[in-house]
Amino acid sequence: MRTLYVVTHPEATHHIDRLVGGWFDSDLTERGQTHATAIAATLASHLPEGHTAEVYTSDLLRTRRTAEVVAASLRTRPILDTDLREKSYGEAGGRPQSWLDARFIPPPATGERLHHDEGIPGAETKWDLAVRVYAALDRILRSEATHQVVVTHGMAATFLVAAWIAMPLDSAGRVAFRFTTGGITTLHEDDYFHNRTVAALNDISHLA
Repeated sequence: MRTLYVVTHPEATHHIDRLVGGWFDSDLTERGQTHATAIAATLASHLPEGHTAEVYTSDLLRTRRTAEVVAASLRTRPILDTDLREKSYGEAGGRPQSWLDARFIPPPATGERLHHDEGIPGAETKWDLAVRVYAALDRILRSEATHQVVVTHGMAATFLVAAWIAMPLDSAGRVAFRFTTGGITTLHEDDYFHNRTVAALNDISHLA
């Protein structure tokens, strides 16, 4: 059985400062660092004795810091992949959230949603994000490792799960799974039927 753990990075400075994240390279807060240690301990406890796991991560600082803690506990090193980054918010990145909120154009209730222009210069569309996240997961699953960890961001995690269940890209315009900081999502694929399941979505019990 293949087990893939999708980790959303814990609390970062842009959360506290109420700034737009995206590609803005914020770091973990002290609380986020504590939670990264809890995430690492939890993942280590899930692995069979004597096993390790591959660790993949977005290259942004908040995910990279998390992945370094996780990888150290699993006796490995993180593999950086820029395609696991959060959606870019273009000119809004690093600005106050209120700046983005005042300019954001929400997607329509019907019709084209993935290619929708949200009104922020330089921002990615959801299509842009989905295409690169789907590609990242495809590369990750080419490995024969039975245990893998992917450290990423909230919106990117939605498309990782969508790609895991083989949701067609053209159908992903409405999908949204709820992720919070520091959550662990557990995905399984069995060796017989090769069915893929979402065993746990955004588990945060380790942060209690």
